[in-house]
Amino acid sequence: MSEPTRPMPVVESAPDATDGLGRSASAYEPRPTLEGEQKSGRFWSGRRIPAGLAALVLLGAAGVLLYDIAAVRAGRDAMQWRRTLADDLATRPLDDTAVLIGAGVAAALGLWLIVLAVTPGLRAVLPMRRTHSDVRAGLHRDAAAMVLRDRAMEVAGVQSVRVRTKRSKVEVRAVSHFRELDDVRADLDTALGDGITGLGLASAPRLSVRVARPGRKG
Repeated sequence: MSEPTRPMPVVESAPDATDGLGRSASAYEPRPTLEGEQKSGRFWSGRRIPAGLAALVLLGAAGVLLYDIAAVRAGRDAMQWRRTLADDLATRPLDDTAVLIGAGVAAALGLWLIVLAVTPGLRAVLPMRRTHSDVRAGLHRDAAAMVLRDRAMEVAGVQSVRVRTKRSKVEVRAVSHFRELDDVRADLDTALGDGITGLGLASAPRLSVRVARPGRKG
């Protein structure tokens, strides 16, 4: 006896959002976020390497200092470096070159750690649109550039192409060995505009396309 036929799930396609896309790079504008989607900010880096290096340096310095203090309390002489450092701090003027260099290095290191603490990091990961509050996704810049490069190579007349994906801009440099350059550029604008939309990024980057003829050999 045959089993009853079960209805297959139907996946509805998203509405066409290609209306209004200009055919020149200057006329291309990122499409607005679809209604119902949640804004997605940049991913925050764990900062494991800077945090680990800073922790190791502080741990080593604190360990050596505590050991020397304990040794002095036990009746031993203080380490030579601590006696020299104490004498230098007591005798050197504040405008001494070594003091200024040390203060500058310490200030630069502190500023660097503060910048690492208050900035998200992970600049190579582009946040994607959020359709669910408990799901976040990101796309690496190199992967986005590879997808757009494949789309560009499908355009007739394109011999080679180089794609650079930034946070707010996609730079495309193509070489065309036949067809009119304006026609190739218009087709690239259309294909890459659709490709950027298909990436599903939270903030669609602007598109900049340049097309040139291959250089002469010899």
